[in-house]
Amino acid sequence: MGLLPLLWACAVAAGAAVGFGMDPDLQIDIITELDLVNTTLGVTQVSGLHNASKAFLFQDIEREIHAAPHVSEKLIQLFRNKSEFTFLATLQQKASTSGVILSIRELEHSYFELESSGLRDEIRYHYRFNGKSRTEVFPYRLADGQWHKIAVSLSASHLLLHVDCNRIYERIIDPPETNLTPESNLWLGQRNRKHGFFKGVIQDVKVIFIPNGYITQCPNLNRTCPTCSDFLSLVQGIMDLQELLAKMTAKLNYAETRLSQLEDCHCEKTCQVNGLIYRDKDSWVEDDHCRNCTCKSGVVECRRMSCPPLDCPPDALPVHVASQCCKICKAKCIYGGKVLAEGQRVLSKSCRECRNGVLVKVTETCPPLNCSEKDHVLPENQCCSVCRGHNFCAEGHRCGENSECKNWNTKATCECKNGYLSVQGDSAYCEDIDECAAKMHYCHANTVCVNLPGSYRCDCVMGYVRVDDFSCTAFCEEGCRYGGTCVAPNKCVCPSGFTGSHCEKDIDECALKTHTCWNDSACVNLAGGFDCLCPSGPSCTGDCPHEGGFKRNGQVWTLREDRCSVCSCKDGRIFCRRTACDCKNPSTDLFCCPECDTRVTSQCLDQTGHKLYRSGDNWTYSCQQCRCLEGEVDCWPLLCPNLNCEYTAISEGECCPHCVNDPCLADNITYDIRKTCLDGYGITRLSGAVWTMVGSPCTTCKCKNGNVCCSVDLECLNNN
Repeated sequence: MGLLPLLWACAVAAGAAVGFGMDPDLQIDIITELDLVNTTLGVTQVSGLHNASKAFLFQDIEREIHAAPHVSEKLIQLFRNKSEFTFLATLQQKASTSGVILSIRELEHSYFELESSGLRDEIRYHYRFNGKSRTEVFPYRLADGQWHKIAVSLSASHLLLHVDCNRIYERIIDPPETNLTPESNLWLGQRNRKHGFFKGVIQDVKVIFIPNGYITQCPNLNRTCPTCSDFLSLVQGIMDLQELLAKMTAKLNYAETRLSQLEDCHCEKTCQVNGLIYRDKDSWVEDDHCRNCTCKSGVVECRRMSCPPLDCPPDALPVHVASQCCKICKAKCIYGGKVLAEGQRVLSKSCRECRNGVLVKVTETCPPLNCSEKDHVLPENQCCSVCRGHNFCAEGHRCGENSECKNWNTKATCECKNGYLSVQGDSAYCEDIDECAAKMHYCHANTVCVNLPGSYRCDCVMGYVRVDDFSCTAFCEEGCRYGGTCVAPNKCVCPSGFTGSHCEKDIDECALKTHTCWNDSACVNLAGGFDCLCPSGPSCTGDCPHEGGFKRNGQVWTLREDRCSVCSCKDGRIFCRRTACDCKNPSTDLFCCPECDTRVTSQCLDQTGHKLYRSGDNWTYSCQQCRCLEGEVDCWPLLCPNLNCEYTAISEGECCPHCVNDPCLADNITYDIRKTCLDGYGITRLSGAVWTMVGSPCTTCKCKNGNVCCSVDLECLNNN
């Protein structure tokens, strides 16, 4: 597919999503398909964010909200061989709770699962790649009791997360598997029968299969194509361009040779426009009479003429006239209460046209139409009918360079492109919107908004580095040591006991007299702190100053701001620790000691359904750290060390990747299409391409950044 057809197809797809309604064959409405209206156990219909669709409250009780077999089959067919899809939902999650919004899974294998953890303020996306589980974690507080719109869009390996129509995260991930197994099922508001119960209201849950599907939820975010998936279709075009490039290189070398022979000649650079030659510094008016052009050193520069505002008298209207760029006032006509501008027509017993304020009878022979009479349409202000779907824009409807023609049933109009605004209310001529000056941007603190034609960008101010397209954070070149925090460019806030521009200096509390040693105790400076040594003597009490008063040596108390911490005074110093949990003591605070909570309602069943955990228990399951807290299970991916190597792989039975030198052994690799391979036929293959080895139909080869990696299919060998 060439680039122009690809862009046209993508534009049509985006238009179908935004302007002309969604193709029902490319989406599934989860709430409608699950027939929640007739489901009574665990869900109740309530008022939603809006009244255009039904909303349901998912209660904190056992429930089974999953798809029937025919719905699962429909879902499997929609996902098959699809590399682009978007999950959309509107929800209000109970504050500080955790639960699964949607899960498409087979037993313990999640093909698509979106989870919101209010315990860790995270959104988690679980999926599968090459038969292995993957999880992407996005720090974000969704469980706050407020309404939110969420959209997760996948295009091959490109992931976008939108919350409330703001792009929160954009990542490159391993391409998720979309060929679901026949046993796959869909669960709404839970992971399975026993786990991941969502608590709150859910509305407008859909999965759609078009590029940039989040636009259906937030039309103002409409963007241009192509997407990552479209990029794969361009690869073959790149291969074709390689041969063309070789031919053009040869011609360029010849041209450079000829040019070198002309270097000593003085040539005036001219401009050729529509077959006419203009000399340097010549000026002319373009055919549409709307732009003044000048030839400058062989380059044509054109500027649009500015039109003065029109203040037409009551009996006239502004209209376009041939051979003039700006509208002029022309007398209007009135027929049957309808106002007609110059050149517009009305059909009564005969066809009449408005000319200089008078309706003049005109004779016009209407061409025959190639459509049935029921499909005849009379265009606005015309006398001859056309067939339904007529292309009015092709009749020469004039729109400026920043606007585009749009067909309607009976006419064509000009509409400003995204990021542009009509000039004096005329959408045929549009000017750029300065989003920065108009405060219509999303640039956050520490950024500078830069206006662009039809758009804008957020640049980081000096000393800050980019977090995403709209945010920047402070950067400290040498970092902040000993747990310090970078709060401004090369400025660290240091923890207690340290100082210096990078928190690299043992504040000497003893020398600065900032210690809390009391009475006759002696201050001894330590790295990051100090100690108090109390010599013998009647005045050496060992008491501790605390909150404007004193705690006696040996005294124990609970912190006012943290009921789970206990402090003690020993020889002039205060020591604090978490409260020790004595589960045999009936007065133990269960808030501080969840492991002592023996109530049945606070216990959790593990993912296999065979083991029961008490509140406060921790365990590891499927490369995740899990915890039971008052009957609720929350799991998050195990933290793996950052690896400084080009290729990584995960061994069988392990959770974290390790470095490998051979790219053929790598599980995770970023393909560079500049690093190509030669196959057995001598054909150049781009990185990431897959083919069958010459003479060995059971051997599959893949180009990995210039390395040919082949593997044998044993099942194929046995069958052949």
